Order: sequence, then C-alpha cells, then structure tokens
Amino acid sequence: MKTLDFLAADDQLSEEERAIGRTVRDYAHSELAPRVSEWFEQGTIPSDVARGLGKLGVLGMHLDGYGCAGTSATAYGVACRELEAVDSGLRSLVSVQGSLAMFAIHRWGTEEHRTEWLPRMAAGEAIGCFGLTESDAGSDPGSMRTTARRDGGDWVINGAKMWITNGTLADVAVIWAQTDEGIRGFAVPTSTPGFSAHEIGRKLSLRASITAELVLDNVRLPESAAFPDIRGLKGPLTCLNEARYGILWGVVGAARSCLEESLAYTLEREQFGKPLAGFQLTQRKLADMTIAVNNAALVALHLGRLKDADALTPVQVSYGKLANVRAALDVARTARGMLGAAGITLDHSVMRHMNNLETVATYEGTEEMHSLSIGHALTGIPAFR
Repeated sequence: MKTLDFLAADDQLSEEERAIGRTVRDYAHSELAPRVSEWFEQGTIPSDVARGLGKLGVLGMHLDGYGCAGTSATAYGVACRELEAVDSGLRSLVSVQGSLAMFAIHRWGTEEHRTEWLPRMAAGEAIGCFGLTESDAGSDPGSMRTTARRDGGDWVINGAKMWITNGTLADVAVIWAQTDEGIRGFAVPTSTPGFSAHEIGRKLSLRASITAELVLDNVRLPESAAFPDIRGLKGPLTCLNEARYGILWGVVGAARSCLEESLAYTLEREQFGKPLAGFQLTQRKLADMTIAVNNAALVALHLGRLKDADALTPVQVSYGKLANVRAALDVARTARGMLGAAGITLDHSVMRHMNNLETVATYEGTEEMHSLSIGHALTGIPAFR
C-alpha cells in the first residue's frame, strides 16, 4: 500500500530492487497468503513451498554463482520484507536456507560442497538446516556439548542440536561441533546413519515453520565433510550475522501488514455512528504505528546500503535486529487490540504476526544479547559474563 510508505523509502531503491520487491510480493500474496493461516493452524508447512521459492529465485539470492542470483544485499532484504509480510515462517525458511545453510557452505565449505549442494538448494530441490543451538547452549554457543573426534581418516560426531528450523525437511545439515582443534563445521547429509531429526510440536508461535531436534549418534563422516579453513565461533557467527540482517528487513513487512490490516479494519468498522478510524485515540495509534513502520524501514534500507558497500558491522546488525523487532512487536500488539475480539482469530493476520514476532525476538540473538553488544560497543566493557 503506497500511502503507508510515508517517507517514500522505496523511492530510494533501484529499479531492479523495486522490481524484485513487486515480484516477491505478488507471488507471496497469490501463492502463499491464501494458505498460510491453514498452515499456521495445522502447525506445518508443505515441502513444495521451498521448490516454489526456488523457482522464484529467492533461495540464496544474495550469493554468487552455483545457481544463485547474486543480487544486492538490499534486494535480498526487500524480498525478506515481502515474505514476512505474509508470515515470519516463510522468511525463516528462506533465511535458514540461504543465509545460514547455503551461506555457510558458500563461505566456509569446499568447492566440492558448493558444487554438490548449492545448485540444488538454490532451486529448492534440496533443503538445508543449521545446527548450532543446543538445549543448554543458546546465547552461549561456545558451551556446546556436541563433539567431533577423529577416528582414522574419518570424523565421528555425537551430540544433539535444538530448535532447528527445517530440521525434518533437510537433506543436508550444517553442524558445528567441538573438536581438539576448536569448534568446526561439517556438511552432514541427513541420510547418514546415526543422524535423526525429531519435530518439536506444541508451538504457539512460528507454526507455519518446521522446528526440530537433531540427534547425532556416532555419525561417521569422511574428512571431506569438514569445513577446511575455519576454527572457533567466527564461522557460525558470520552465518548468524547474515540471518539477522534478513530478519531486520523481514519484520518491517510483518509490521506493515499489521498496520495495513488495522487501518482497513478501523475504516470499515463503525461504533457510535462513525468508523473507528474517526476517533482521536484510533488516529493516534495509527500515527504511532506509521512512524514505527517507516522508521524501521529506514533503518533496514540504511543498513542494506552499508552491507552493499561492505561497510556493515555486526553491532550495527544487532542495532537493526533489536530496534526493528521491538518496533514490529509494538505495532502488532497495538493492531491486535484495535481489531478487538476479531483480532484473536486466524481470519485476520495480526495475532499470527504478533505470536510469530515473539519467536523472532528470541532467535538469532535475544534482545538481551543484542543490547549487550551495543553496550559493549559504547563502553568498551564486555558484560556478557
């Protein structure tokens, strides 16, 4: 809705970036939006969604070569925005596929890994997942207990990973494990004996997304499965930074959708003889929501331009993730209230977005961790421990 781009932020996009945004928005609204409430209610997402997104060209779209589109980081952000405008689960699928699993293989894998996996992943014919988090190692990934030990010319991995998006759908899992050489990454085909994935149910948020526990029980891999040139947390953290960047764009779409729906609803719904939108308190809420959505859009655009200039820092990504998710949650909660009782149903999107954003606020770095990253940058004093 053009009028909600109050500061004309999209006018600052290139024609190619605007065209990508229109294409993704049209596809998301025609092919995904009509079905997403059903997926959310059922707690699932069909595997053919990935193939459709692959044909659309958004899987790993910001990577170069191997069937990837090689777009600008800003164009990738715009695509994330339009997908999350429908549901955070859709953007999460694209983030995990492209910015975690594919990026890890593209940046840290071998040429054999890249040629084996990336073309199929870009097409949506193979799904990836990213195994870093454990039940006792979330914000402190360095405390992970999953281990990989050498046995002759092989590696043997034991451990478990938790809260893994796409886990039961995945054909390849990027697994990070403790070794005698430090934390290392591995490209693990999920068909390998000893690997299993178990879907996590009873979720109240991000339900149009598959979340799993991964179990690795004496998973034996050849030396070639290991990422050769990276040791320590730098490897997984570079991947997380990519995913966080997509999030800070994506939540702008969720917030915009909530604003759109609350504006349309309050213009139509009448009480005391006039539309709800005619009351002062309603207009104040709409104004505050518009400011929040547009400010978040400007943050995303600015950080996108910094990333395209290779000048974006991890703490700036923390700023964007923290600020934009916080703004989107405020907008979603306000919109839910403006729709009254209707706002709690799946006939409308606002509570679905609100519930999803509760998860988005937690994953890829909690609010507390991003706050401490900014605090560290300001003071020079690390307060993580």
